[in-house]
Amino acid sequence: MMQPKFGRLAEGGARPAVGEECFLELLGAPGGPRVERILSRGASSPQDFWYEQGWDEFVLLVSGAAVLAFADGSERRLEAGDYAILPALCRHRVAWTDPAGETLWLAVHLPCGAGGIQLADPRAESGLLRAPAGAAALHGAAAGSCVRSSCDEPPRSQQARG
Repeated sequence: MMQPKFGRLAEGGARPAVGEECFLELLGAPGGPRVERILSRGASSPQDFWYEQGWDEFVLLVSGAAVLAFADGSERRLEAGDYAILPALCRHRVAWTDPAGETLWLAVHLPCGAGGIQLADPRAESGLLRAPAGAAALHGAAAGSCVRSSCDEPPRSQQARG
C-alpha cells in the first residue's frame, strides 16, 4: 500500500544567497502540471531579460515581497498571499525581491493544451476566470538547483531579450 508523503514548503532543497533564486520541483508528471517552489533573496532578472514562457503559470507569493515587471512598462508589487496568473507568452521579469529575507513562491506550470487556467472567483458571474492555454512544451530547472539572477541562461523557461 502506498503511504502519504508530507513536507514543509519552506524546508529542504538549496537556500539562496543574496542575488540568487533556487528552484525545487515539488510535483510533476509527464504531460501534466508541474508544481515548483522558488526561493529568492534580493534577486532580479537582468534589465534586458524577459520570461516569455509557452505555457500558463500561476504563482503564489507565500512569504516575503517581490515586484514583477511587464513588457508594457507596468509593474506589480506582490506580498504574502498575493498571486498572479501569467498566461502563455506574457513577457515578464522579476524586477525585485526582498534582500533582507527569503521570498517564497509557489508556481504551478500548466501543460500545453490544458485549456487555460481556471480560477474560482466569487465576483465572476460564472465563478471562473479564464486565461488562454499555452503553446509550447514544459521544461525547467533541475530539482534543487540554484541560479544567479544575473545568469544569461536561467534554466526555468524560454527567454527573450530586449
